[in-house]
Amino acid sequence: MIHHVVFDIGRVLIHWDPETPYRRLITDAAERARFLAEVCSPAWNLEQDRGRSWGDAEAEAIARHPDKAELIRAYRQHWTAMVPHAYDDSVAILRDLIARGIDVTMLTNFAADTFREARALYSFLGETRGVTVSGDIGLIKPDRRIYEHHAGRFGLVPERTLCIDDSVANVEGAKAAGWQAVHFTDAARLAADLAGYELRAVSA
Repeated sequence: MIHHVVFDIGRVLIHWDPETPYRRLITDAAERARFLAEVCSPAWNLEQDRGRSWGDAEAEAIARHPDKAELIRAYRQHWTAMVPHAYDDSVAILRDLIARGIDVTMLTNFAADTFREARALYSFLGETRGVTVSGDIGLIKPDRRIYEHHAGRFGLVPERTLCIDDSVANVEGAKAAGWQAVHFTDAARLAADLAGYELRAVSA
């Protein structure tokens, strides 16, 4: 029986693709791929999700690649272009769960300031009971401590909590914390996965 459903955000509820602005800024595909793999890499970006400031992040990357300073600063400057639309079918599932009285929260690896911008763009990010943003607390998935923090903050019963995440590592992190979890690939698969669980309102 599931009483609590916890959604990830990026690539589950909203589209996120750092290539989007750089397709215009770096037109050569191979050069763009190298930049996003070696300069503003996923590991580099993850440190902002952990709480590092963008100023410090830019300084670190510019020290490594001083000739790319303008392109490095463009990552933050053009961040909203990386989140151009929501996944409407996923949002519909989230809203349906809320309407049915299921306790829904969100747990996300997200820089604190860019999350505030995303919430301003997408009102549904404020419709759940609450959200834990990694950049606010200095912990990132799949560290077990972030799941424990979220469960404690919102009074979740781990074995009655279902995590939805697009990252296999984060799904396994949730399971290691005693939660149930499903790997998100698309809304149709999510709907089918949810149909296999007994979902109940906490008060039921």
